[in-house]
Amino acid sequence: MYFNLWRNVSFSALAFFIVGCQSYEATPLNLGSYRNSLEKRLIDIEPVAEFANRLNGNGAPSTFEISDGISPAEGEVIALFYNPDLRIARLEAGAALANFETAGLWEDPVFGFDGAEISSPSAPFEFGIMGNLTIPISGRLKVEKARAGTAYEAQLRKLVDAEWNLRSELRSHWAKWTSATLQVELINEVIKQLEHINAIANTLFEASEINRVEHRLLQVELASNRVLATEATLKVLETELELLNLMGLPTKSAQLLTPEFPSIDTTFVEDETARIIDANTELAIQFAKYQVAEESLRLEIKKQYPDIVIGSGYGSEFNDHRVLFGLSIPLSIWNRNQAGIANARSQREVARAEAETTFARLFRELAFANTTLRIKQTQHAYFEDEIVPMLEEQTRDINAIVELGEVDTFILLETITRQFEAKQRLLDLQVAELDASITVHRILGPDYQLNPTPINRELTQEDTLGGVQ
Repeated sequence: MYFNLWRNVSFSALAFFIVGCQSYEATPLNLGSYRNSLEKRLIDIEPVAEFANRLNGNGAPSTFEISDGISPAEGEVIALFYNPDLRIARLEAGAALANFETAGLWEDPVFGFDGAEISSPSAPFEFGIMGNLTIPISGRLKVEKARAGTAYEAQLRKLVDAEWNLRSELRSHWAKWTSATLQVELINEVIKQLEHINAIANTLFEASEINRVEHRLLQVELASNRVLATEATLKVLETELELLNLMGLPTKSAQLLTPEFPSIDTTFVEDETARIIDANTELAIQFAKYQVAEESLRLEIKKQYPDIVIGSGYGSEFNDHRVLFGLSIPLSIWNRNQAGIANARSQREVARAEAETTFARLFRELAFANTTLRIKQTQHAYFEDEIVPMLEEQTRDINAIVELGEVDTFILLETITRQFEAKQRLLDLQVAELDASITVHRILGPDYQLNPTPINRELTQEDTLGGVQ
């Protein structure tokens, strides 16, 4: 009777094991299909528009419409949705979520069978069937679940940091691309002015009012600026490709980009130290990593305490049928997982030091960025309000003199050159001011990070900004 019972139980357990196991299914890599989807990203724009609505004003434009061109704010939405690095970060967060959802499970039971055929003709076949099950009385599995939750939280914090840094990086690159585009327009304007000067110089040379050396210098200046225009055009293409790469768009999308400087929301805070602690995305990662270290130490301490292994089975020896029972429990006397505990304590101190040094570095970077921003604002205002207007007035005066028939081509050339250099410097200062403002904004962190996600809360992928998979 016992044999039939254990046979039925064994077959049932085996059938359950086979049915419960997952099967492998191959998924071939199809880059051709990916290429087709890449080329259609700005054709099928509806998913991005829906995503922009889900951002609920977290830096997203009030309306998302790219038929009139892609603005910097719309470019941020597209980048958050299609950026290739963010895609990988979200998939890594999904892997951490899978670990969290499957953490803390009981160990599978162990089935064993022993049999012996004795060579004596009269001896019966001897066998033993045994099933063992581990009972986790130590509470280790609950701590494993908690640690997996903190690890998932840390991965989410990395994702939020990556999204926030991407927005800052995109704004900076958009400003550089806009500046490069305006530089081309500025150089082309200078070339037109130099062509006008050369036309005047040709007349003066034919009239022997300037010599060959002076005439040649003006021609060299014109040729040099034409070369400079080609270099500036190449710079536009380079910064354009960087923008498209950040947004995850094909190269043909470049014609939709709108050259304008992005607007940066100024964040006024009374206590910058408290703001960094509460909202900085990089520091939030360190908080999460420290919590992982705490849970890792708690797990190693739990491993000191044993779990019970119980077993039961059925066997036969010399036709003497018997029911088997087993019980085992480790005794924490000598080892007591001392090595694991010591290592976990050390890792917690490492995490503490990383958080503290990260905070100190961010505080220094913020102070430098604030100082840089004030200096660049002063320089920008000086060029915009004084230097450039004076040079423009100088150009008007010289043009008035030219109309009177008095021409000094080299004073005219010097004025145009100085005006070009001043406007070029003005563009550089505008980009530098924006970069400093972007850095301040990045370090202070987003407003939605002021109340960071509680550690070890059961989260889903929808808790992050999300994007294309």
